[in-house]
Amino acid sequence: MSHDLTATALVCLRTLDNSPGTTTVGSRASRELMVSVASSSARAGTDLAHVLLANPSAGAPHPSNPADEPSVRTTILAEAIAKMTGYLADAVHHLDLSATGCHSIAAAVREAATTAQRAAGPELTGTQYETLETLSRETCRLYEIRPDLIRVYTDDGALVPMAPYRALAERGLVDRDTSRSLSRGQKISVTEEGRQALAMPHPPPRAVPPAPEPPAVRGTALVTPFEPRAAPRSSCGPRLAPETASPT
Repeated sequence: MSHDLTATALVCLRTLDNSPGTTTVGSRASRELMVSVASSSARAGTDLAHVLLANPSAGAPHPSNPADEPSVRTTILAEAIAKMTGYLADAVHHLDLSATGCHSIAAAVREAATTAQRAAGPELTGTQYETLETLSRETCRLYEIRPDLIRVYTDDGALVPMAPYRALAERGLVDRDTSRSLSRGQKISVTEEGRQALAMPHPPPRAVPPAPEPPAVRGTALVTPFEPRAAPRSSCGPRLAPETASPT
């Protein structure tokens, strides 16, 4: 059991070292806990091996061996029991340390997952993602046009949509330099959380329905599907005059 726990801890350590989790805050403490689990479980395995080593081998006594005398054998067994009891106590202690480390790691993982989920919030929409890309790529500033109107412009004069900008600001993905006045323009920057959001997969663009086709036009007359069309003229033979009613 202790060897299986040690192997599992080593596999988890390798997974942690090769994962993006090494860049998150508190990951070092989690890895140190995992190392302590591997160390404690390995020591527990060593203690159990010492228990086996201290256990005197059973077998038929040899007549010429003084250690096989009943009185000597009783003394050897008593000493062995004391040693085995000590090694077993050490193994239990190291396994308890391993269990405590496992519970602490599980609690840290749950807390980190909850914090990340709370901070991430809902997935960015396509418009919000494009706005975040613009804010990270261009130099943008927040201006006060009038007391009840603020707008975001790039230094090239392009207007940035306000609704996605407000959504990004509420989630802490962007920040602005409040040391300058709004009339002079407050520079907008992308926060670390915003850069992490940009590293996430790009949301699919919103499907735009195709524009309806205009009705067919023949010459200058508008023809709709519900308007009767004139019969085509024959290309061969003369045009016949329309029939008129014969006088009575």
